[in-house]
Amino acid sequence: MLTVVVLVFIIGYALIVLEHPLKLDKTVPALLAGVLCWTVVALADLPVVGEGHQVGAVKDVLEFHLGEIAQILFFLTGAMVIVELVDLHQGFSVITNRIKTTSKLGMLWLIAGLAFFLSSVLDNLTTTIVLVSLLRRLVPDVKERMWYVSFVVIAANAGGAWTPIGDVTTTMLWIKEKVTTLGLIEHLAVSSVVCIVVPLTIASFLPVFKGEINLHEIDAEKGLKKEKILSSKTMLIAGVCGLVFVPLFKAITGLPPYMGMLLSLAVVWLISEYVHPLENFDKERKHFYSARHALSRIELSSILFFLGILLAVSSLDAVVAGTHADGSPMGFLGYMAEELQVAVPNTDIVVMILGFMSAIVDNVPLVAATMGMYPMDIFPVDSKLWQFIAYAAGTGGSILIIGSAAGVAAMGMERIDFIWYFKKISWIAMAGYLAGAIVFLILYELLLS
Repeated sequence: MLTVVVLVFIIGYALIVLEHPLKLDKTVPALLAGVLCWTVVALADLPVVGEGHQVGAVKDVLEFHLGEIAQILFFLTGAMVIVELVDLHQGFSVITNRIKTTSKLGMLWLIAGLAFFLSSVLDNLTTTIVLVSLLRRLVPDVKERMWYVSFVVIAANAGGAWTPIGDVTTTMLWIKEKVTTLGLIEHLAVSSVVCIVVPLTIASFLPVFKGEINLHEIDAEKGLKKEKILSSKTMLIAGVCGLVFVPLFKAITGLPPYMGMLLSLAVVWLISEYVHPLENFDKERKHFYSARHALSRIELSSILFFLGILLAVSSLDAVVAGTHADGSPMGFLGYMAEELQVAVPNTDIVVMILGFMSAIVDNVPLVAATMGMYPMDIFPVDSKLWQFIAYAAGTGGSILIIGSAAGVAAMGMERIDFIWYFKKISWIAMAGYLAGAIVFLILYELLLS
């Protein structure tokens, strides 16, 4: 029956990958796979391992894994609401409205740099959505804008890899205590910069980025101005400080990261209740700037997707497939890791392959599976493996437009064709990914020496 569990997972995974051709929201197969995998385990009464790698009852082991998953979901929900609150008060316009250049190349470096640093504080998906909306006002030509948006995806993914709150995969690794905040910054900051600087350098020689942006189709000033929001700066500062505070809270208290995120959410929510966005502000208009409205705007389908896929992966992590050398039970993912180590002894090559795979399939289940494959007693916190996985899974997805949440969002918003991206951008993104990986491996050896 173990084969049936694995088969259900593979079918669910395939349906997730084929989301766009099938026109089926990936949340559906994720939830189906998560529930059905555990259903097969329960009906077949397969042995499962839980905390401490001890065999236990299916219900108890499921509750253990669900507790681990809930931490990630609470963290992501809190972060999403904070970002939506800032956006409701037009907090991001404080930054974006200061962009005045009309040079194509200057605009590229400026937008990419903004995407890189914004995604390290927010997340790559939110950053992409904000900047695509901005580019619609700055670059009127649709074909030219596709190039800019593509580089926003590369920059946002690179920027999200070196902080614990910049990408879902790094957040997962951080919450599971595979990496630390300082460890990520120390080992990945330089390689992440290289990952975007190399593509930008290549782009500097491309004809599409020569000359000035033609703004004759729109009034740039009019396009950038909206109704003046008095609370923009206040909410931007509150939101950014709240997100940055989360790693500090964990370091000071030792409590799980989701506790810090919930505290930050409460404070930002409190501030939003008392600020006045408009001079003529009444109770009827207050709703449009409230946390309740922000809650209605978050991607609940994304939360349910993470729940489903993490449940499915946890079933493979739990179901017994073999034994360790000391005779203790081993989950299926751990068993696969040992087999992989025999086939490909070099973990660096394994992680590089993982990065390329993340361009084809969703990096969330890839990283979730990898975390179950490699035990902490062999690969402790901030080890080379976990740091390299954070880089590869975070940046490898840029190679294809469907390889990351940021890419999928850009694809939907700007109708970027998969084949166009593959022909024009993929090789540039791959050059950045490989360059950053090489720099990471070199620097890691230098830091150890």
